[in-house]
Amino acid sequence: MKQTLPFALSKDRSFFESLGDWMGDVLYDELPEKGFECRDEQIYMAYQIEKSLKEKSVLFAEAGVGTGKTIAYLLPAISYARYTGKPALISCADETLIDQLVKKEGDIQKLQDTLGWNIDVRLAKSRDQYLCLKRLEHEQKTNDDDFIEQIEDGIPDFVYGHQSLQAVFPYGERSAFPDVSDEDWQKVNYHPIQQCAVCDIRNRCGQTIHRQNYREAGDLIICSHDFLMEHIWTKESRVREGQMPLLPEVSMIVLDEGHLLEFAAQRALTYEVQSQTLVSLIDRVAQDGVRERTLRLLETLQDTHDDFFKELLVHAHGDAERLHITKTDLVLQIGKELVKLVEQILEEFVFESELYTIDEYDLRMVEEYLEQYVFSLQLFVQNGDAVDWVEEKDGLETLVIMPRLVTDILNEKLFTSKLPVVFSSATLSINKDFTYISDALGIDKYHSFSVASPFDYAEVMKIYGYSIESATKAQKARELLAQSNEPTLLLFKSKQDMISFENSLTVEERLSMACEGERELSSIVRDFQAGEISTLCSYHLWEGLDLPAEALTRVIIYDLPFPPHDPLFDAKRKFSNDPFNEVDLPFMLLRLQQGIGRLIRTSADHGSIHLLLSDDEKQLSDSFTHVLPVEVTWS
Repeated sequence: MKQTLPFALSKDRSFFESLGDWMGDVLYDELPEKGFECRDEQIYMAYQIEKSLKEKSVLFAEAGVGTGKTIAYLLPAISYARYTGKPALISCADETLIDQLVKKEGDIQKLQDTLGWNIDVRLAKSRDQYLCLKRLEHEQKTNDDDFIEQIEDGIPDFVYGHQSLQAVFPYGERSAFPDVSDEDWQKVNYHPIQQCAVCDIRNRCGQTIHRQNYREAGDLIICSHDFLMEHIWTKESRVREGQMPLLPEVSMIVLDEGHLLEFAAQRALTYEVQSQTLVSLIDRVAQDGVRERTLRLLETLQDTHDDFFKELLVHAHGDAERLHITKTDLVLQIGKELVKLVEQILEEFVFESELYTIDEYDLRMVEEYLEQYVFSLQLFVQNGDAVDWVEEKDGLETLVIMPRLVTDILNEKLFTSKLPVVFSSATLSINKDFTYISDALGIDKYHSFSVASPFDYAEVMKIYGYSIESATKAQKARELLAQSNEPTLLLFKSKQDMISFENSLTVEERLSMACEGERELSSIVRDFQAGEISTLCSYHLWEGLDLPAEALTRVIIYDLPFPPHDPLFDAKRKFSNDPFNEVDLPFMLLRLQQGIGRLIRTSADHGSIHLLLSDDEKQLSDSFTHVLPVEVTWS
């Protein structure tokens, strides 16, 4: 939908000169007249972004909490989108951040109400955030749990009816089913093995309809970092296959909480082999009418695959979510056998396709999966630069392979494309040094600035530090919660730590608490903000949570958020001259500042931060207290 510029253009002035004048009028006069604070830091940021648009450069825009970063980038982004005729892309760290941005009381709505704009903004969520009708149909045949009925009730009539497709509208996103747990959602959401191109109900699929909808955006497309990275990695292959890229051409990119882009890039660049996926797919094609040779090969593949995972899990070790793998001769030997078997089966499928005994959708799905399966195992058995590990995903043991670190690919496909890219966050640097993030992302040329928060933290925040034994952290957290039922965010550095704490609680303590994962996260946040629960436990909400005033008055940090000792971070440490100071400490400092930044979001906010530190963590206090907004009171 084409929108007009919010200011007039003339022949004697460039777009950027007119944009600068207009932003000055809005930020200095129009918004303050409507009750907004006039903030020098916000105005400075807006003009730095205008410069980045003009030069088509990468900008690290580090602005403290309360600066008004969102409005600072929305004004130039929307104007530039209308000038170029291409939407601006706002990429957020996760789906919770997206919901914060587009909620009724969010900054986009405020701009619309205040300036009288009609902002055309559309969401492009990660593919796993959408319902898959094919997976739902399969689950309906084998599962009678209550969540199936909840999802069925949320499917519009046109999906299975005979109404005209003119009545079609977007549906099926994760947030539409708030009471379904993450575990259950993962049984029916989109999965990479699905073959959308040959799906017989593709034109009624919620994900397809959403994609058609956001492609028509005039001003803004908002997506997650994960989805942006998936778009970048798959763009060339999709075009080669005659498919449209996941995202349309855009005029610029804003990376909100851009310090988390590296991890999204790593996730998008991995290949996965799950223990049970192959077994379920074989069942779909091993049916009556299939040639005996093909059936024998499929049976051998299943047995060999089972042997591979048994041996793999015996030699997977570690105490983090990602487990190291010891590549024994037997593991590698079985892996090579699997590669040969799959190659033979793919040849046999050529003959099977001509016999039409296997459903076309099922055959294409299995072929696609086996091609990815054999490519993944080839990476695994080779002695290359790939990083691999074992972790549990969707309740299944999963072998994950990442071909190489992401810096070269990101630099090639994103940061040298002459597309303006703005990183926006309160924490992008370590003491105004942007080397850590620029090196991690492979960015050679960039502009940067850092402005402080306008808040007087000494007046509104207290930080308490506790030196306690690791074994008593759960008890200390419970004592703090028992002292007051004020709204509290309890942050953990890992899912395992959160679950361990959750298991220590009594039934009564658990009643007033919600833990990430038990249902859709944004619905938990809404209940927390409404006061229906007093404590929110999370391992993801170190950034992005924006709860002003009395909605959040206490943050308890259960551990210093150092990165885990897992294969991925160990690979980064391996290529570092000083692993602690170049990998571990910068990661922890950025995350710690983000966690503390959840407390004070507006001039009306106040509260306390509580750091639960083991003896070893306490000894590192000189390494992190200098980044805290106020001095720590130790006890």
